[in-house]
Amino acid sequence: MEKKVFLVGFMGSGKTTIGRLLAKKLKVPFVDIDEEIEIREGLKIPEIFALKGENYFRKLELEVLKEITLSLPSFVMATGGGLGANPRAMEFMKKHGTVVWLDIDFDTFLRRTSKDPNRPLLKRGEEKLKKLFEERKKVYSLADIKVKSQKSVELTLKKLLEELEKSTS
Repeated sequence: MEKKVFLVGFMGSGKTTIGRLLAKKLKVPFVDIDEEIEIREGLKIPEIFALKGENYFRKLELEVLKEITLSLPSFVMATGGGLGANPRAMEFMKKHGTVVWLDIDFDTFLRRTSKDPNRPLLKRGEEKLKKLFEERKKVYSLADIKVKSQKSVELTLKKLLEELEKSTS
């Protein structure tokens, strides 16, 4: 069965963690857009931001999304937080599969990510991040399925599987 599931959500929402587990359950490959970009560029995300700029990175993200989506019949994909908030990317993903928004609140985001050096956007400060968080939610909300972050990864995965089941029946 062909199945393409795109996970979107803010930094720290669990896209990679949940994505790996979901892919295993669905018996399809797991793709992490950020990892793919790091491999292709030979640089970590913060280095790409620093050396080539955010615009370069955003353009590359969209290219990699399209290339992988069109070349694989099935997968679970963890998108970067910014990619899922790109209206063009959202439209493309909805056309080619099921988009799932892993929704977390701002405090959960801060708790999970505040000490992570691999997140260049964290340098912007809490007020700007809160604004970005609110802006991105407008696009994330266009996803086919919304799953609120649960107390544990297992519970979030269970909820996600239930929602996917509902959407395909």
